[in-house]
Amino acid sequence: MLARLTSATLRGIDSIPIDVEVDVVAGLPTYHVVGMPAPSVREGSVRIRAALEAVGQTLPNKKITVNLAPADLPKPGAGFDLPIALGILFGEGVFPPDLLERVLVVGELGLDGTIRKIRGALAAAMMARALGMRGILLPRASAAEAAVVEGLEVHAVEHLTEVIAALAGTAALPRGVVGPRARSADLGLDLADVRGQANARKAVEIAVAGGHNVLLVGPPGIGKSMLARRIPTILPAMRHDEALEVTKVYSALGLADGLLSHRPFRAPHHTVSTAALLGGGSVPRPGEISLAHHGVLFLDEVPEFQRAALEALRQPLEDRHVTIGRAHGTLRLPASFLLVAAANPCPCGWAGSSVRECVCAGSAVERYRSRLSGPLLDRMDLQVPIVPVAIGDLRSHQPGEASARVRARVEEARARQAHRLARFDLHTNAEMTPAATRATCALDAASEAFLAKLAAARQSMSARAVDRIIKVARTIADLDGHDTITRDHVAEAANNRALEREPANDPRKFMARTTPPTAGCN
Repeated sequence: MLARLTSATLRGIDSIPIDVEVDVVAGLPTYHVVGMPAPSVREGSVRIRAALEAVGQTLPNKKITVNLAPADLPKPGAGFDLPIALGILFGEGVFPPDLLERVLVVGELGLDGTIRKIRGALAAAMMARALGMRGILLPRASAAEAAVVEGLEVHAVEHLTEVIAALAGTAALPRGVVGPRARSADLGLDLADVRGQANARKAVEIAVAGGHNVLLVGPPGIGKSMLARRIPTILPAMRHDEALEVTKVYSALGLADGLLSHRPFRAPHHTVSTAALLGGGSVPRPGEISLAHHGVLFLDEVPEFQRAALEALRQPLEDRHVTIGRAHGTLRLPASFLLVAAANPCPCGWAGSSVRECVCAGSAVERYRSRLSGPLLDRMDLQVPIVPVAIGDLRSHQPGEASARVRARVEEARARQAHRLARFDLHTNAEMTPAATRATCALDAASEAFLAKLAAARQSMSARAVDRIIKVARTIADLDGHDTITRDHVAEAANNRALEREPANDPRKFMARTTPPTAGCN
């Protein structure tokens, strides 16, 4: 007898419907799975046999053929155990399949009949609703993710006996319950811990308010990492649609437990591979940039990262997604993140510092700086030098401005942006397309003249750099509560690109600028 159920498999972070066909007929006892199953799916026969025996059922001594359609799509994972086991019972005529009509079934079986957590429960539930199915049957450990999808019956089970009892009519299928939104651990971090560094604090506030990438450069131990790790404390709360997108990414890796409410903060080590950073593998999975979606990706000691990994960031920084190509097709993974990078000015870290003399040869400094290519630096909207803090300020008992006050300004600035950019379906200034920039970032005559003089003074400044200066100026105006961009806003935005790459006869002057970058552009 032929039985059919609907299940799902993950492809990237999206779920794809799979028809599970189980044919149980008289013949030599065999068990075959066709339709490009992964080894974990083929090995399911052992788990299914043991699980059925644990609940008082047996694998029939017949010819069992399982087809997973479409047949030309690879089927990784162990989530087909439960639908195949139920398909065998239906095919043998033990139970009628009516109870699971238009119900998506996914779950991995343990040898004792337990039903274990799966990856991608949220994506499976979203797909089931899109297909017009009435419900989803899945492990209880994954139910909190699926339950956030409205308009779908979520049946959460812990053991195969619960499903058997429902099929036998002695009990109803358990219903899933929406769990509390997952929250980040309170690490006691606050921007008030940062003493001094007024310029760096303001640059970080601008970066968060407009979603602009920022590079912090300064000697070791000066507070670059300390400042970066407090950025999550001034980020605005995620909207519901953003929370769903982020949870979907984490669910695909089995890292979600309910709807995530905090913006992610990812800080991979500099030894991370290109595939781990961008995503990939034989079965492509999201990488760090997708895990940082709608949050922050912090690259500490950024010149120490592999050159290939850094250069691979260029396209995602522009497009806000990453495309991964494989033999069976291409995947598009979300990657809209705020990039925060920190670097020393030279290998020893003391070039241009008044604290300690640099011992690096000029050629070594230039090689170190060249690890960040011009095109990558061009994508850093804010390039901020950080200088040592006076010991008096460092030991002061007067705290800096608290994160709550900064976050209030950030939220107000983002609200202005969201209102202004609503017709373009955008939310932050950094996301603006050329059309949106032209429509919302008009400059007066004084600002245009200043920008022209600036471009003439910095002959190496690219068109992208000019565009990003205008976007940052728009964010500064939003923080000031201005509807128009003034010359002062443009000047401040230009000053925040103080590390534009220029030919340097003495690389030790990299951090020793005594003349503001906008000098001569009055």
